[in-house]
Amino acid sequence: MTTHRATKTSQTAPTSRDATPTGRDAVVAAVLDHAADLFAERGPTATSIRDIAERAGVNHGLVFRHFGAKEQLVGQVLEYLGTDTEAHVEHAGLGTDDPRLRRHWTVIARCLLDGYPVGELQQRFPTMERLVTVARSAYPDEQQAALAAAHIGALILGWELFGPFLRSATGLQDTPETELCQAITERATGMLQPHGPAGQK
Repeated sequence: MTTHRATKTSQTAPTSRDATPTGRDAVVAAVLDHAADLFAERGPTATSIRDIAERAGVNHGLVFRHFGAKEQLVGQVLEYLGTDTEAHVEHAGLGTDDPRLRRHWTVIARCLLDGYPVGELQQRFPTMERLVTVARSAYPDEQQAALAAAHIGALILGWELFGPFLRSATGLQDTPETELCQAITERATGMLQPHGPAGQK
């Protein structure tokens, strides 16, 4: 699936993407946002600190000063995206065609492919927590609710990781992106209905 660029909502200080960041908060916000974009585009391994600094319009020394080593930066980007997504889904929901959510899922997928321990680097997982909460209304058993959320996460991550292969292998190359996202959303929604078509055993 293609990677979408998202409009930024900073967890620190709001900045314009066209402005040169000034001050610690603006620099941190710009680095996190542009690092997230680059990680979504090419993955963290193929993205250097200099790449991030250039995209953010800051000196690369400032990236090291505020974030430390690459793994620390990856962890903070994941936390930033988690916070950004948490605020966003309160208003927009959990549709898989949402650019902000897509960027978050794509960064998680690319970090996993590059061997980063996402489960350790990210402290909270607001999107998954929200899915579990929604699933509780359909599954009275806590484990079943958690499994339903995990299955949805696996479905979405699977498409983010293997979308081009899945399209080619199943003859879906010509399926419009919007149609594919709608189908994935419908399937994910079905997993929240234990007795519906997607929940039958």
